[in-house]
Amino acid sequence: MLTNIFVISLIAIAVINLFMEMKRDLMMLQQNSYRNERYRRWLSTSGDTTSWVRLLALIGVVAMGVRSVPVWFKCTLAILPLLINIISLLNARYKKPLVWTNRAKRIYITAMLLCCVISVAAWFVWRDLYVVAFAAVALYVLSHVVIMAANILLAPVEKHINAGYYNDAARILKSMNGLTVIGVTGSYGKTSTKHYLHRILSEKYNVLMTPGSYNTTMGVIRTVREMMKPYTEVFICEMGAKNIGDIKEICDLVHPVAGVVTAVGEQHLESFKSIENVQRTKFELVDSLPSDGMAFLNDDFPYVASREVTNVPVVRYAMTDKGNNEYRVENLTYSSSGTDFTLVSPEGKHDFHTKLVGEFNISNLMGAIAVAIYMDVPIESIRSAVAKIEQVEHRLSVKHVPGGITIIDDAFNSNPDGSRMALDVLASMNEGKRIVITPGMIELGEKQYEYNEALGGKIAASADIAIVVGQYNRDAILSGLRDAGMDETNVYPVDTFNDAQAVLAKVSAPGDAVLYENDLPDTFK
Repeated sequence: MLTNIFVISLIAIAVINLFMEMKRDLMMLQQNSYRNERYRRWLSTSGDTTSWVRLLALIGVVAMGVRSVPVWFKCTLAILPLLINIISLLNARYKKPLVWTNRAKRIYITAMLLCCVISVAAWFVWRDLYVVAFAAVALYVLSHVVIMAANILLAPVEKHINAGYYNDAARILKSMNGLTVIGVTGSYGKTSTKHYLHRILSEKYNVLMTPGSYNTTMGVIRTVREMMKPYTEVFICEMGAKNIGDIKEICDLVHPVAGVVTAVGEQHLESFKSIENVQRTKFELVDSLPSDGMAFLNDDFPYVASREVTNVPVVRYAMTDKGNNEYRVENLTYSSSGTDFTLVSPEGKHDFHTKLVGEFNISNLMGAIAVAIYMDVPIESIRSAVAKIEQVEHRLSVKHVPGGITIIDDAFNSNPDGSRMALDVLASMNEGKRIVITPGMIELGEKQYEYNEALGGKIAASADIAIVVGQYNRDAILSGLRDAGMDETNVYPVDTFNDAQAVLAKVSAPGDAVLYENDLPDTFK
């Protein structure tokens, strides 16, 4: 009787743990774009499969297979890690919690059905609750395999569903007579450029843009199906990519007539492997344009400037004179109210004022202005819109908060070029201490350590205090800080963002400037 109580208790706790653990595993799969290969890469670097709790559960599974050990002891040994995991999951807080999309629901239900089928099969084969308990604990140890198996089983279903969505979006776009589609892509800067362009073109046209970071094929499809109106005149389509062919897939759907390439840099190298592949993928937008279309290229980036384009006319822009760029900036000055600059264009010189700061923001703004001129928006309307443009959240936006502290928020998707420009903005602040809070940069492949070490060196040259968050890039950043001679008493390695905030509260004072450079998702620690 006592033995049955232990076994039934173990089954109940194991089932509760599976429901909770599978939800967490699904969250991580979702953050890896539902791609098993990316999920496996995360598993290989996160240590999640070999966490001490999971290893303790594995010991419990092994012990359950030893007949000489008392059942009550084996069940207790197995229950312990399950309870620890349940408590941990109940207290866990995530930056990006699981979004219960229809696809997520399907994967979750399928995964739990797999667990149910395995457990029921164990009962029918052995007719022993102890074996069912053994299976339930083993399923927790192998939960990553279960969630990936559910994803594989549903692949044909998802393909069929997505094909229906794709065809519906294609039908809507085909019905939009006179719609002008403008594609925007780049290793970075595309979201900011999209927002700036939307604000300027709205002075003359009814404009729709892909919201947030809806820059995948399915994100574009959702935008078209849910937000496109019969009276929409211009569709600004942000195009992201992590693999060769991703942008071409979007272009084949929306058929852009104009395209902006904001940058080609070393980002997402874990999937692209080389910057040449990044260049090839970003220029899928340009290669898809019709002969009567127009490409707008940011020549501040060598892998944009060096790419020959023969299939479509090209407008090139850059912050300085590169020799063949039609647009460039003169008389750039920063102030507490923003930035003033003169835009040199084929149409002449035009003075602008904007609330935006930072060379990279001005570069993105210049590309948007160039497209607006091409779209025949009057220069006075462009000037008015530029003056009203608000900073895009988490993309080098500057805020003055109570207490006299200036916050420079560059927390979205840091990269080598963008972080350098953000630190240049911080370095220009001279009223108080300059403080950086950063976990470093990710998805840089073999250059991960090198670029984060260089980031540490740049921080040392631009800031007075460095708060390094998390373990993922800590060694590289600290090495860069040391090599650049930063005073170690002004360097604070911390484990979490909350710890960083606690340090900030102690070291900051009115007049200080704080740069938040990147914010890693839950898949990185």
